[in-house]
Amino acid sequence: MIPSRYIEYTTRLGDTFDRLALQAYNDEKMAGEIIKANPDYADVLIFEDTVSLRIPIFENAAQPETLAPWRRGA
Repeated sequence: MIPSRYIEYTTRLGDTFDRLALQAYNDEKMAGEIIKANPDYADVLIFEDTVSLRIPIFENAAQPETLAPWRRGA
């Protein structure tokens, strides 16, 4: 996937890549996309306060067929 743009996010104590992916994409498995956008922090497991990260925005991202109906917005 190629992001169309990014948003800047300032971490809070305890944030993790998978938590950010769940919030941004409703899918923890997208954490790798956030890590790719922030390679300097790839080795961080749990963030401190005030780390500036780029969260990729993907336009027209297809939802997998296996996604539960309540997570599709249906």
